[in-house]
Amino acid sequence: MRGWRAIYRRELSGFFFAPLVWILLCLALFYHAFFFLYALKRFGGEVNTSLSILLGGWPFWVLVIVLPPLLTMRMISEESRSGVLEFLLTAPVSDTAVVFGKAIAAVTVMATILSTTLLYGVVVHALGAPPDWGQLLTAWFGSILVAFLFTALGILVSASSGTPLIAAFFAIVLNVIFVAAPLAGAPTGGLLGDALSWVLEKINVISHFQGSFLTGAIDSAHVIFFVAWIAALLFLAVRVVEARRWLG
Repeated sequence: MRGWRAIYRRELSGFFFAPLVWILLCLALFYHAFFFLYALKRFGGEVNTSLSILLGGWPFWVLVIVLPPLLTMRMISEESRSGVLEFLLTAPVSDTAVVFGKAIAAVTVMATILSTTLLYGVVVHALGAPPDWGQLLTAWFGSILVAFLFTALGILVSASSGTPLIAAFFAIVLNVIFVAAPLAGAPTGGLLGDALSWVLEKINVISHFQGSFLTGAIDSAHVIFFVAWIAALLFLAVRVVEARRWLG
């Protein structure tokens, strides 16, 4: 998988030399500040509970559903339309390196955006109300895995689409389905109901995140869940990029 670092540096510099990431960072700071202050007021100044809202409550899920598609929508679809992708595919880098380097760059941006929650932990610590740093850092690590999963899905959709806006739209729709489908439940009883319940459990990203990382513990089973899904989605993205290479 040689060459992924060059792809990573290229994509990361493209992100941070463009205004989009800085706009998203500023919006994330205000977004997190609003919900952190709201949670502090609602929960009577309970710092750990308020911070967990930023890394596990519905404001967090809105963020990770919407932002990764915005970061990944142009990565392959726009480059394919402009001809840049064909140049990359003829360079001495593998398709795996192209997909992996792009994914890691987008995840780095997401990790930076999500790290704004750590900033508020530092602020309240300095004000004399130190948070549970073990729980906070574990939740942040889990949030990066969640963001990585949705980033991988966004890369796959971008590789399958020729228009960035369409790629972003369908990626957001798939992210919503990924999150909401297990919450809808499944019919109980019968072979069909049992099979559907099994499928919904296999994509239940919320329970795998909240059952481990949000509580301050790292369970290897939950880590494997995210790693397996990320690997599967990136593998499919590589196969789509390879198909583009051969179809020309």
